[in-house]
Amino acid sequence: MRAKAKALGVHLLTASGAVFAMLAMLAAAKLQWDVMFLWLVVALIVDGIDGPLARRFDTKKHAPEYDGALMDLIIDYLNYVFVPAYALFVSGRLEGWTGWFAIIVITYASAMYFSDTRMKTKDNSFSGFPACWNMVILVIFALKPNFWVATAIIAVLTVAMILPLKFIHPVRTERWRPLSLLVVVAWIGLAFIAAWKNFDHPSWVSTGLLVTSAYLLLAGLAQQILPVRKYTS
Repeated sequence: MRAKAKALGVHLLTASGAVFAMLAMLAAAKLQWDVMFLWLVVALIVDGIDGPLARRFDTKKHAPEYDGALMDLIIDYLNYVFVPAYALFVSGRLEGWTGWFAIIVITYASAMYFSDTRMKTKDNSFSGFPACWNMVILVIFALKPNFWVATAIIAVLTVAMILPLKFIHPVRTERWRPLSLLVVVAWIGLAFIAAWKNFDHPSWVSTGLLVTSAYLLLAGLAQQILPVRKYTS
């Protein structure tokens, strides 16, 4: 009974992400981008810890009536794709056809990606860019690139979703995991500061977001290029 209660608690934690998505959407509707991104950062933290908890408390065994993986995908689509894409369009960061291009390719390609059974690699990384548009769009808000650069970033990452390119899961990819965990925690801290300051933050925050984002985007590709060293006695 105790094991079942713990497993159900994990499912309830995962489900809270839907509430954070709604709170973020309400803030976005009021053009409160700082509040919206703060809720999305909270949702990102929950998404980062519910998986390890689900495995620790074996939710598939003790609470099989709820499909945690399906719930996670639904909530991730809201927090990672739908809400940030809406914010990008309504905020005017991309004007005219570039805004329409962005929301169409982001939402359409992400729906296909989230339903792709090949999205995970053998080492628990992602095959193709894992539709983390919440992180990408937060960085666009923070760094304020011109619309051509922002559009190019979105186009490149959308194409990367369908290519056999490896992107790490900071928690589940074992190779370089200590460094990856440190980087993602730093990214979350920097993102929180940027949103808290309503994106009127010091330059070191922008630099930190750029560096940590580059690592999270490129670490998997580096692992594909660099072979794993095998030590022999």
